[in-house]
Amino acid sequence: MVSAPWVVIAPDKFKGSLTAAEVAAALAAGITRGCPEAEIRQVPVADGGDGTVDAFVAAGWERIEVDAPGPTGAADTAAYAVLGTTAVIELAAAVGLTKLPGGQPDPLGAHTYGLGVVIAHALDRGVTDIVLGLGGSASTDGGAGMLRALGARILDADGAELSTGGATLARASRLDRAGLHPGIATATFTLACDVDNPLLGPTGAVAVYAPQKGATRSDLPILEAALTNWATVVAPEFAGIPGAGAAGGTGFGALAVLGAQVRSGIEVVLELLDFPTLLDGAALVVTGEGALDTQSLHGKAPIGVCEAARRAGVPVVAAAGRTQLTPNEIRAAGFTACYALADLEPDPARSIADAARLLASVGEQIGRDNL
Repeated sequence: MVSAPWVVIAPDKFKGSLTAAEVAAALAAGITRGCPEAEIRQVPVADGGDGTVDAFVAAGWERIEVDAPGPTGAADTAAYAVLGTTAVIELAAAVGLTKLPGGQPDPLGAHTYGLGVVIAHALDRGVTDIVLGLGGSASTDGGAGMLRALGARILDADGAELSTGGATLARASRLDRAGLHPGIATATFTLACDVDNPLLGPTGAVAVYAPQKGATRSDLPILEAALTNWATVVAPEFAGIPGAGAAGGTGFGALAVLGAQVRSGIEVVLELLDFPTLLDGAALVVTGEGALDTQSLHGKAPIGVCEAARRAGVPVVAAAGRTQLTPNEIRAAGFTACYALADLEPDPARSIADAARLLASVGEQIGRDNL
């Protein structure tokens, strides 16, 4: 008797349309139609940005809700995932762009204080290994707010404590670490991110990302000067490390004060999910994201899934809302094929609105073509 083919469905979210879990469910429904005998394992993934906590909750980790202020200080809640003494904390879930009240940006005043509140909550629970998913941040404060919530004090030249926000860091004169949460000393911090920007300069946090957070042309030199001073006060040797500029410089604060290490977001996620074990006996892996393009090739989730599948000798196909990659680029990346919703519905607005049904149709075709 021939055993049923195992299919592992491990997509990222389709941003603005479906969560990773919803993408996986739609593909699973379609694959079942195309190959009724297939056994399917749904493993939604993320690369450290929004959706990372949800991916771990879907894998069976405990979801912890915390009262934590958003990026402008407004009362809000955030969630993180815990398994044993390991926690996955997503910056976007606490102080991301989606947490801005009314969607109104505050490029000079937004901060990461709420992220520090979540980290402190995890440390108070006895967590000793913390993975920080960096991405989707609303602020450019060099991680200063996060550190304040963890007990540090940022003082001006007169010894007065500064308020939150990136712009105020221009007046920082000293970082008092005496009151830092005692759990930091024995915890390990891993930064899961897919950017390698330094803190400062033309490829740094301000120049590249602050405009996406509402910073005007006149705001940029203010923030750059503030982060330059912040780096001088804290530990300038960390400013040039790749990833220090991630999430408005939160990477810098975590590297310099928390002793964090930077790693590829998707690699960390797949490791914690024990992805290689999930591939055991698989006949096919299906991954994807909303837009599969040249940016995807630089450490995004589908590429990480593809590389893991290839190492295990399992063929992998991609499903995407649209793709800008040529057939040769798709094959060179390691995929045997790419199925795009745009081929079924060329109108982007309709494709986004009807993504679940279109993904099911794509899944059905994948089942027929590959199993």
